[in-house]
Amino acid sequence: MSGSISPFQRGSTVDVDKPFSEVMDDLNFGGFLDIWARYDRFVFSGNLMYVDTTDSHASGPLSAFQIPGFGVTIPPGSNVDAKVDSRQFMATLLGGYRVMETPDFTLDLLGGMRVWHVSNDITVSASHSLIGSRTASYGESFSWVDPLVGARVFLPLTNDFSFQTEADVGGFGMGADLTWSVLASINYTFTDNISASVGYKALKVDYDHNGHVYDTLLRGPAIGVTWRF
Repeated sequence: MSGSISPFQRGSTVDVDKPFSEVMDDLNFGGFLDIWARYDRFVFSGNLMYVDTTDSHASGPLSAFQIPGFGVTIPPGSNVDAKVDSRQFMATLLGGYRVMETPDFTLDLLGGMRVWHVSNDITVSASHSLIGSRTASYGESFSWVDPLVGARVFLPLTNDFSFQTEADVGGFGMGADLTWSVLASINYTFTDNISASVGYKALKVDYDHNGHVYDTLLRGPAIGVTWRF
């Protein structure tokens, strides 16, 4: 995960660059689900993602600053412990039409939307001789919807191996300024119902509205199992 984030309207924008190991250290829970359906030449693609992380820091002494809900300005020289809980929900819904289908190649054109909801809660404990020991919590959340257009390509390589890629782009200033995603994978079919996939996925969003900034790129390897029914 890399990019720039301002989780609170009156907060600063901070740069983020977290490798996979650091994301896993902060992870409380993550869930992912992909659904693909087809009837004749009509197709549907659905993707859900939920991620819950906690990041804690202890700092001090710091210069004077204020957070909403604390009641007083935290004076210079205070020792501060901060814990940030972040929850992200994303749902992508696409429908479309199979415009090309041969034994060696299929092409689906897609259109739809991506829904985002980001929630952040911060708990700060500060100690100083002028204020004693104080703890306060504050939270904000924001949501938006991005229109999308996309395509999906499927290529059989052998009787058991295949390649597929799905890409979309959207936002166009209606929600985010820009969002796009790409997933490419090699698949192996074990039975008519079960297959396994190994690939790579990247998901970009550039959102900046009313003081909230969420300009990030999520990328990394993907593995999965598909059940067809």
